[in-house]
Amino acid sequence: MPKQKKVTTATETPCTANAAEPAGTFTKRIGNTTYTVNVHFNPNSKETFSDKLLRIIKNDIASGKFTTTAEQ
Repeated sequence: MPKQKKVTTATETPCTANAAEPAGTFTKRIGNTTYTVNVHFNPNSKETFSDKLLRIIKNDIASGKFTTTAEQ
């Protein structure tokens, strides 16, 4: 039987934030690549985070821009 390659998922490597990074910034390592993410919000926004997330999910479903775990 051939040796199986271990697949690392995003949930296996936690995001980190430390005092050296400004507020709203965190790093995430996926494989051999480290991503630095800057988060910002519009204080005048009329849409909550939950509203925005639901809108994005609904738009992705309507346009077919998603895969199920069985398809991956």
